[in-house]
Amino acid sequence: MPKIPASLVLALFVCLTGPAGAADMIADGAFEKGQDGFWATGGVALSRERGKLCADVEAGGEPWDRLLGVNDLEFSPGTSYRVTVAMEARERHSFPIMVQRNAEPWTAQATFNAETKAGKAEFSAVFQATEAEPAQIIFQLGGAEKSWRVCLDDVAINEAKSDEITSAARDAMHALPALVNQAGYFLDGPKRATILSDAAEPLPFKLEDAAGMVVGEGVAAPAGFDETVGADTQIADFSAFATAGEGYRLIVGDKKSYPFSVGHDVYGKLRVDALSWFYPQRSGIKIKGDIAGEAYARPAGHVQESPNRGDSQVTCLTGKVAAKLYGKDWTCDYTLDVSGGWYDAGDQGKYVVNGGIAVAQLLGTFERGLVYGKGASPVMSDSLSRIPENGNGIPDILDEARWELEFLMKMMVPDGQPLAGMVHHKVHDTKWTEVPMPPHLDPELRALHRPSTAATLNLAATAAQGARLFASYDEVFSKQLLAAAQKAWLAAAANPVLYAPDSDGHQGGGDYGDTDITDETYWAAAELYITTGEAKYLTTLKASTYWAGPVFPAVGAFDWRSVAGLGRLDLALYGDNLPEDDKAMIRASVVSAAKNFIGLQKKEPFGHIYRPADNRYDWGSNQLILQNMIVVSAGYDLTGERPFLDSVRESMDYIFGRNAMNISYVTGYGSVFAKNQHSRWYAHQIDDALPNPPVGTLAGGPNSTLVDDVAKARLKGCRPQTCYIDDIMSWGTNEMTINWNAPLVYIASFLADAR
Repeated sequence: MPKIPASLVLALFVCLTGPAGAADMIADGAFEKGQDGFWATGGVALSRERGKLCADVEAGGEPWDRLLGVNDLEFSPGTSYRVTVAMEARERHSFPIMVQRNAEPWTAQATFNAETKAGKAEFSAVFQATEAEPAQIIFQLGGAEKSWRVCLDDVAINEAKSDEITSAARDAMHALPALVNQAGYFLDGPKRATILSDAAEPLPFKLEDAAGMVVGEGVAAPAGFDETVGADTQIADFSAFATAGEGYRLIVGDKKSYPFSVGHDVYGKLRVDALSWFYPQRSGIKIKGDIAGEAYARPAGHVQESPNRGDSQVTCLTGKVAAKLYGKDWTCDYTLDVSGGWYDAGDQGKYVVNGGIAVAQLLGTFERGLVYGKGASPVMSDSLSRIPENGNGIPDILDEARWELEFLMKMMVPDGQPLAGMVHHKVHDTKWTEVPMPPHLDPELRALHRPSTAATLNLAATAAQGARLFASYDEVFSKQLLAAAQKAWLAAAANPVLYAPDSDGHQGGGDYGDTDITDETYWAAAELYITTGEAKYLTTLKASTYWAGPVFPAVGAFDWRSVAGLGRLDLALYGDNLPEDDKAMIRASVVSAAKNFIGLQKKEPFGHIYRPADNRYDWGSNQLILQNMIVVSAGYDLTGERPFLDSVRESMDYIFGRNAMNISYVTGYGSVFAKNQHSRWYAHQIDDALPNPPVGTLAGGPNSTLVDDVAKARLKGCRPQTCYIDDIMSWGTNEMTINWNAPLVYIASFLADAR
């Protein structure tokens, strides 16, 4: 019996009518000769009855706990195939059908969603093979509330014809139901769904409750052709509906949307889950199962215990790689204890510039709740997230931020050394490890990379920000942070500008190259001025091209490489010590940018705040959408005007299912969600003994630049919004990182607070 991976690699599917073709790759798929090779796992009883294969499925379990399948299929990579199945059942059931490798690592080539109804139904789909390894097709039948039965007939897999391939790509879009926010809608907020249809006339729709009763009706409005999906769109607006409840569905024609809720508190739980996600990312500490969940328990990573080389005595990178990157003159003869901090993403690297923006946005979440939540926001709580520090008298979100802030300070070059006060850009393995690789089993040597001005200014900014927020809770730590911030600021000015290289040959870690430090200078000066009020920082700010210039590009307000927007937002929200004219100018610029984003949003059929140049979705497009939402949220905090709040609420719809993939990009939220994000220890797709990512993990999202082998093989020619696959090895579309979950925490907290 084959080993079963708990993975769902999302693919668009086509439900067509008509009989299945003659069996080609499937032996006796008509079940007439008693020679079929279908098997079933526990919980599924098979019987052959009158030319059909019938499966009696026990209730409960996950979808992959009740399987039906057939092995030893051989495909030619690059060739497209058509799968057809005739089904008969007594009621409606939706379940995945997967084509995947026969053996480890059980690589999936395609995943479809099939649906039975009372009576007969036909399923047909086209997919492109990506490998020649022996494969299997499996039906994931588990998860039902009660036992059920399905009978299959005329199961066939044949090479697809060219016209079938073309029509499949077109019809797949049109086969999607109304695309909704699967997490839910606010009772008093906008409630819209997107429909992909080339219908010339506006489409009628119905709203159905959990009992199947129609509770609302309307007519969708055509929204034009969307280049990012290659389809015509319509928008169903049911904002007037204001009855709280669970299990609502939108019906257009004979297709029902995924269920969703309507209520007052949509994202309160998400705030907790997205923040709690950071605890298992911690380096240098044992992750406790009674806190994170038993599946996530593990020994401390990188603490000088075999096979780890550890992070407590790390030397600088040497040899040919170092000479190529930084020149022959750079070296260091010291070791640093750089234990602690967060693992950046799905690898064990720790990067100051990525850690900087991530910790800044957690600190920003707290400061926003403190100032604009009027002290009543749950972010002030000492029991908000799942961490060991609960009950220590300090808000949990500050406890989590401290874990990273302490690491960032450890990355500073010691006194008496060349470049003293500068900050090492990153620390990571000198060779890439394989997947999976839990942190405590990582055997590779660790090395510090040369300091960079960008990393130094990141520490100056975040430590200054932390100093003012910890002042009421830990005066000693607050003073330590401020001293580190001022020391880093002076070191950045006293030394020649050191840029991080664009590429280090991918020797065990990411690049994080940056050849512009003007934005980091502006950000650091902003945080130091807000915290200290010293005139010298204001002088630096006013000398910057960012002082009165634009800082929020439409493609994405800011990210780790472009951080001027962070400085502008904090000056607007917390710069009370600014001269009145300057304060008014800064705040007006943020409100203006927020209004501009709303204007762009109104043109988007999917309701999100994002339209990149040439319609090409960027790496980490989901977090760029969230960053744009943060700018609009600031517009609301500064003015109290409702359109800003409604804009943020609607843009969140895209993240949770109102997108062309019909998927929630946050693990554990919605009916279908990403759960195979790229990670070396959340690697259940490859190893059953390891878990999927924790609930609350954000996936990077569609990326028009196909950089990994999985995306190159399976997403060739994809429309921008469909350049995504929920596969652990698609790190270009499905990565998880600290600087993507941090803005998710911010927006979830904002939406949970702003009522």
